[in-house]
Amino acid sequence: MPQQPPLGFTFAGVACGIKKTGAADLALTVSDRPCTAAAVFTQNKFPAAPVLYDRALVAENAAGLRGVAINAGCANACTGEAGLADAAEMAALAEAALSLPPRSCAVMSTGVIGPRLPLDKLAAGVRAAAGQLSASGWDAASRAIMTTDTKPKVAFRQVGGARLFGMCKGAGMIHPNMATMLSAIVTDAAVAPDVLAEMLRRAVDVSFNCISVDGDMSTNDTVLLLANGAAGAPDLRGFGNHEGLAAFASALTSLCTDLAQQIVRDGEGATKFITVRVEGAASDADARGAAKAVANSPLVKTAFYGGDANWGRILAAVGYSGAMVEPTRAELWVAGGSRGEVTSPLQLVSGGQPLPYAEAAATAIFAEREITVTVNLGLDMGQAIMWTCDLSHEYVDINGHYRT
Repeated sequence: MPQQPPLGFTFAGVACGIKKTGAADLALTVSDRPCTAAAVFTQNKFPAAPVLYDRALVAENAAGLRGVAINAGCANACTGEAGLADAAEMAALAEAALSLPPRSCAVMSTGVIGPRLPLDKLAAGVRAAAGQLSASGWDAASRAIMTTDTKPKVAFRQVGGARLFGMCKGAGMIHPNMATMLSAIVTDAAVAPDVLAEMLRRAVDVSFNCISVDGDMSTNDTVLLLANGAAGAPDLRGFGNHEGLAAFASALTSLCTDLAQQIVRDGEGATKFITVRVEGAASDADARGAAKAVANSPLVKTAFYGGDANWGRILAAVGYSGAMVEPTRAELWVAGGSRGEVTSPLQLVSGGQPLPYAEAAATAIFAEREITVTVNLGLDMGQAIMWTCDLSHEYVDINGHYRT
């Protein structure tokens, strides 16, 4: 299916001089009519200025947003009242350049924490981007929001006559709670704000909230969803269209999962994509806590990087996760394979003790590019999934010299 963005949206990406490399660093996404909006944001206690600005904006104007301006290279985080004023000015610059009403443009920023936004560069960049808007500009926009990403991250879906498009950035400082990195999603379906907000919350919870690269939650995490109704159908402005709601929610969740997994696959220095499943937990909350502990463990992640089938690190992480555990009931499997083609699982542990498996078979699985770990705690029906990656020398190199 051809990659067609939703009707009524245009995009642009330009270089305005924020990045030292001279690469593209400013993106615009604009609707030709007012949109209903929903968003989820980081729960980091040092929220960046654009997060604070957008929280208030979406609460105030959830039925009248027209677009979003995104810059890379400067996070505008930990910048106090001056930074909040800069975020407001960035929005005003975009609204002026696009002839939009005041308080109709959201803003996002990503990059180094601490420095102020270079508003003179942003002003010139917004004017340049406004002159390059097009329906096909989504690729340029998705590239302009990258920082340590090695590739753009986009996804498309179609459902009931409506289209969805999403782009995101993120490769490091990935351990979300309510949202992850920066993601702008647009659709030409007609969706009421309260319906949109609930569907986005549910989609994020089983997608972006299920990934981790390094266990660090960003100050700037934002997922913004805009719906302009340009397609006319499906019309989801009420709860009467139950079939349409379910189909649209499924498409949104699929798109968010696609984007979230692209982030993990492009994790800083990542060489492996790892799925962690926890089943048989006392509750879903326990299962999620255990899965997160495994996904975030430096010892587990380095074992995967080295191809070392050191399964004890996995159970140790589950044991300190806070989840209820009865060691004599725990079981552990691993499986390898490429996307959608998983090999037969190899059981390593039963009753909390190792089985007489072939070490060479386990090592071969740990050497795969894609690995699935399944832990069954044997207690109840609680289950959860996390997607993560290994931790390599390159991750240290990237983050040891991030500002230099």
